[in-house]
Amino acid sequence: MSIDDPHETSAEGALPPLERAPLASLRALFETWPDEWILYRDADVIAVDKPVGISTHAPDDDHEDDVFTRLSARLVEAPDGEPPYLGIHQRLDRDTSGVLLFARRKSANPKLAVEFEGRRVTKTYLAVVEGKLRLPKGGLLRHTIEEDRDGRRIARPIAEGPTRGGPAGRDPRARGAKGSTRGKEAVTEVRLVQREGDRSLVELTPKTGRTHQLRVQLAASGAPIVGDTLYGGAPASRLMLHARRLELAHPGTGRPLAIESPPPPALDEALRGTAAPLDAPGIEKKLREAAAKRYGVAARRDTDAFRLANGAGDGLPGVAVDAYGDYLVVHFTEDLSEATQAAVFDAALALGAAGVYVKHRPKHASRIVDTRRESFAPKEAVRGANAPDAFLVFERGIPFEVRLGDGLSTGIFLDQRDNRALVRELSSGLRVLNLFAYTGSFSVAAALGGAASTTTVDVSRTVTAWTERNLAHAGVTAAKHVVIDADCFSYLAEAATRSERFDLVVLDPPSFATTKTSRFSADGGYRALAALAFRILAPGGKLLACTNHQGIVMAKFRRFLHEAARDAGVGVAQMKNLAPPEDFPPQPGFEPHLKSVLTRID
Repeated sequence: MSIDDPHETSAEGALPPLERAPLASLRALFETWPDEWILYRDADVIAVDKPVGISTHAPDDDHEDDVFTRLSARLVEAPDGEPPYLGIHQRLDRDTSGVLLFARRKSANPKLAVEFEGRRVTKTYLAVVEGKLRLPKGGLLRHTIEEDRDGRRIARPIAEGPTRGGPAGRDPRARGAKGSTRGKEAVTEVRLVQREGDRSLVELTPKTGRTHQLRVQLAASGAPIVGDTLYGGAPASRLMLHARRLELAHPGTGRPLAIESPPPPALDEALRGTAAPLDAPGIEKKLREAAAKRYGVAARRDTDAFRLANGAGDGLPGVAVDAYGDYLVVHFTEDLSEATQAAVFDAALALGAAGVYVKHRPKHASRIVDTRRESFAPKEAVRGANAPDAFLVFERGIPFEVRLGDGLSTGIFLDQRDNRALVRELSSGLRVLNLFAYTGSFSVAAALGGAASTTTVDVSRTVTAWTERNLAHAGVTAAKHVVIDADCFSYLAEAATRSERFDLVVLDPPSFATTKTSRFSADGGYRALAALAFRILAPGGKLLACTNHQGIVMAKFRRFLHEAARDAGVGVAQMKNLAPPEDFPPQPGFEPHLKSVLTRID
């Protein structure tokens, strides 16, 4: 029994040592902090134009892509040798863009604290909302904001006049059992700037500073911000909220200081419901904006393969772009005109790529028998120079062999980067089984994580040979790491008969597969497949289950796994959803295409 391998390539046998394709010209895309993002600076303060998708301050030391860390590094790099001190007095949500100000020296902190904490700073925002905004006289929104069990904020309107529960300006529903107010008062001044159909551009001046204040208040007033799906807003490529202007007394001179950030074009596009034309300059601009959000991945000197732009999640419907060293691979998931495709190629090359490849991916690409057809994946670069037939890329220091001109797949699935890191972290001393292993990247990660043994199973000798080369590239000896050419369905059944047990099983089957006797679809067959995997788990073992089937949402996938565990006669001790990497933002209004769940049995 055999499965038609959607990843089939022409690679056979051992290769001479491969070289790394250097990441040099594309590095310019990932500046620490571009000068054009600095709006104002002097000896006391510095103000930046924060892009969307960047946090003000990292939640932990493992992240280095926040404004504070990057701007501090930029000051160290500055030719004038400025000290990197930054004092934080203001924060913007990750998905909000615009003016963000820091102290440049400690002596400026006290006066800035008086300004911000004393509510003397005037902050002006712009937002695109959808719906009929209910504004009271004077344009002031008054609410109490509290947090529900799930961590979401709830805004309750404060009555303008006297209420049965107390004096004017209080909402009796916001009071606790002993009369203490649970919610915090939130007041925002709102001015209508422009209306287009059922959408409006509004100017917002918050008088208080509550978490998610503007988002929650607008949603409670009948007009959530476009892109704010957490609070009922229409899906969009970003949160349509921008910090337009900041006014305060300068901490050094005491004079009024006003700093402005120009409204991003995305706000006008969202207001009018029209997107900018997909010409080469417009596409290049969107690619550069997407690249700015990939700093956390690209800035790592141990990683040079990642997704640069991910379709509609980065404002480029039907287009994804991957980086492999200095080469870019463009994926088309929609039928775009030849002129638009050419514009994408030109824009990709303009980013500094050594060469640009293309993969045409129809909706059911996994059902294609011959993935190496020139109509789907030309062997030659469509712009620039050809890459070597095979070369090494690195992911968190691990080398992997890739081939850009040999079919729809390249040798590594970039969206599994975080899952591979997790497997490496979990594998110490464990017996690891990697099913539908393709080129064995999970096995390499497990081996380098100290796995007691790894067993790699795939039906294709082409890719199992590739697995052996990847293990060799990583310096892994074969003694404890077995690679098997076998059908995974048959292997699981036979392993159960032999009472084999594993501590960690990686299950990432194709969405569709064909055998001599049957056809497999993840939608109809994942439950039975997972049950087979559960049966060979040792007590307390873990199953990392993944699918990118578009018809399987996370809730359905978790149900499959619960049912599979029951079918296998094992109890589920823990089931954890795993988020996709940051360079794979989902299409607005949809779940990520890759669903991953880590399940531990009793």
